[in-house]
Amino acid sequence: MNEVRVNRKAAGRVASGHPWIFSSDITGRDGAQPGEAVKVVDVNGRPLGTAHYSSASQISLRMLSTHVEEIGREFYLRRLRAAEEHRRTVVRGSNAYRVVHGEADLLPALVVDRYAGYLVVQTLNQGMDSAKAEIVSCLQEIFQPLGIVARNDAPIRAKEQLPLEASVAAGDVPECVPVEMNGLTWQADLLRGQKTGIFLDQRENCLAAARYARGGRALDCFTSTGGFALHLAAKCEGVEAVDSSAVALATARANAAANGIGNVQFREADVFDLLGGHSSARRQFALVVLDPPAFAKSRNNIESALTGYKEINLRALRLLGSGGILVTCSCSHHVSEAMFLELVAQAALDANRTLRVLERRTQAQDHPILLTVPETHYLKCLILEVV
Repeated sequence: MNEVRVNRKAAGRVASGHPWIFSSDITGRDGAQPGEAVKVVDVNGRPLGTAHYSSASQISLRMLSTHVEEIGREFYLRRLRAAEEHRRTVVRGSNAYRVVHGEADLLPALVVDRYAGYLVVQTLNQGMDSAKAEIVSCLQEIFQPLGIVARNDAPIRAKEQLPLEASVAAGDVPECVPVEMNGLTWQADLLRGQKTGIFLDQRENCLAAARYARGGRALDCFTSTGGFALHLAAKCEGVEAVDSSAVALATARANAAANGIGNVQFREADVFDLLGGHSSARRQFALVVLDPPAFAKSRNNIESALTGYKEINLRALRLLGSGGILVTCSCSHHVSEAMFLELVAQAALDANRTLRVLERRTQAQDHPILLTVPETHYLKCLILEVV
C-alpha cells in the first residue's frame, strides 16, 4: 500500500471527524496511483488511516477508515450491509430509497439508490470508480437485483477526469420502473430521469407538507415529476404544478394518471415569471411549495443564490393570506440553515407577512447526516404559516 503524507492541518481535520484531505495539504505522495487505496500518515509518519487517492480532484484523499486496512470486496460488503441495515430501521412505506449516501455511510463518493427490484449506482471519484466491479458484485450478493444501472453522468465526475456516462452494469433494466412511495405509484426512469430516477430525498417532506393542507388551492413550484403536488392533491380542491421541463412534466402527468388523480393542473413555465404574474393578478393560494434546484453550485455564487432564494420566497409570500402555508426548500449545501432562515425572514418583512415556524426539516432519513461532516446536510425544508 502506497503511503501519502499530509500536514498538520489535514491531520487535525481527520481528527475532527471529516474525511476530506485537500491537495494543498499533501506533502508526499510516494507514487500513489489514481483511484487506489493508500495509507495516510501525518508529518511524523503516524498512521491516520486508509483513503482513496485522486490525482485530479482538489479533494485528493477521502478517508475510508481510521485504521490501515485492506480495501477490497470484504470491506465493501461489510459497509454496504451496514448501510442497508440502517435503512431497515428508517424507511417506511416505500420500496424506493437511498441505500448509500456517500460520506454519511462511510463510503465517500459512492451513491446507491434502490427502486423496487433495481439498483442505481454512482461512483463519483477515481477510487470508487476503480472499485465499481467489486461494488456491483457486493450489491448483487446482498440484494439479488433484477438489474443495476451505473448513473455516472453526474457533472462532479468531470473534476475527477472521469467520463460522463449512463449504462446498465448488470441484468436488464426496463425503460421505466414502477415504485411505491407513501401510498402512491411513481414511474422511475433509471437511465435518463432526474438524479438517479426520481427525487428520493423529499419523500418525508412531501408527507409533512400534506399534513398542513386544509382545502383550498395549492401551488407546487419546480414540481419535477409531481412529488409534492400528488401528495397535496387529496387534501386540496386543486393543485397547480409548475416546472420549466416538458420532459419532467410528461412524467408527472403519467404519475397523476397512474394514481387516478385528476385535480392537478400541470403547467410548463418559468417559476419566477409565473409567481410575478400571479402576484400582479392578485391570485391567492392556501399553500405554496418552493422546491427549486440548487442555486449555489459553489461558494463563488452564494450571494447571487441568496438573492434568488429571497426573491422567489418574496413572490410566493405575496400569494398567501392569513393562515396560508409556505413550504420552502433549499438543496444548496453552501447555504446553511441559518442563512436560509434569515433570507426567508427578510422576504417576509418585505412582503409584510408575519411567519410562524411550524417545522424545520431536512432530507429523508435514508440520506443520513454526519454531525462532523456538514456537507452531508444539504437539504433544508421550512414549513411556515402566515399569522
